[in-house]
Amino acid sequence: MALARKRIPLPLLRHTARHAVVNSFIAHTSPGRSRVFALCKDSGDRLEAVTTLGADDLHLTEEFVAGLNGFLVDRDEAVLQAVLDRVPAPVAIAARRYLKENCTSELGAFTGCGPVNVVRGAVYFRGIDGDLEEYLDGAYTIGLGIRMSNERDSDGDVWWVLQLFSDEVSVPASAEPRTWALPEEVRLLRAWTSEQPLAGVGPVRAALDVAAAASAEGRWVRVHSLLRSDLDVEFEGNGTSEFVVDVFDAPIPLEEPEE
Repeated sequence: MALARKRIPLPLLRHTARHAVVNSFIAHTSPGRSRVFALCKDSGDRLEAVTTLGADDLHLTEEFVAGLNGFLVDRDEAVLQAVLDRVPAPVAIAARRYLKENCTSELGAFTGCGPVNVVRGAVYFRGIDGDLEEYLDGAYTIGLGIRMSNERDSDGDVWWVLQLFSDEVSVPASAEPRTWALPEEVRLLRAWTSEQPLAGVGPVRAALDVAAAASAEGRWVRVHSLLRSDLDVEFEGNGTSEFVVDVFDAPIPLEEPEE
C-alpha cells in the first residue's frame, strides 16, 4: 500500500536540479517606455525585470517579446540574434545576460506549446504494488509527464518517488528516447524502453517490472515517460507515449533529510 502522500523539497530531482522555470516573457507598456519581464514559476508565480525599451523603440515591443518567447522553445540563435539586432545595444546586452543566467537549455523542460510545469510534487510509494501501478497508469492515460526514482531511507527500506508534469515532452523519431538528462556522476548500466515490450503486459506494468527487477539488485533506477514523434522535427508530428527505464551502475541513493 502507498504511504500517506507527502510533499518534500524535490528529492527526486537532486541529481538534475531544476531552477525556477521562465514560462514566458511579457511587457508592460506606458507612453514613455516598455518594461520587459520574465514570468517565472517555482513555488508561485513571480515577475523578474529583464530590460526596458525607451520611447523611441516602443514599436519594437511586440517583436522583441515574441523573439524572446520563441527562443525559449526552439533555442534558435540565428532568429534570436535577428531580433536583438533591431533593438538598442544595451537592451540586447541585458536580454542576452538574462537568457544566459536564467534560461539555459534543459532537457525535458519544454514542449512546442511552452514550458512543462510540475503539477504534483514528490509522492512516495513503498514498493511497487497495485496502488503505484494504478497511480502511474492514470497519469499515463491522461498524458502527464512522469518521472520516478527509487531511494532508500535510514531504515534501509526502498521507496519510489514520483513527480508528475503538465505534459509529456516529445522527441524526434530518430532521436535518443530521453527527456530526462543523465546524471554526470554515475554510469548508465542499461536503458530499457517500452519499444521493447514484455510479453503479456502493457507499457506501465512492463516499466514497473523492469524497474522492480533492477531495484531488487540494489541498483539506482529512474523511470520517465516521453512522446515519440513520427517526424524528425522538434515538437512536431503525431506521437506515441513511451517509458524509459534507466538502470545505473550505482547503489540506490539514500533519501535526503527534510529541511
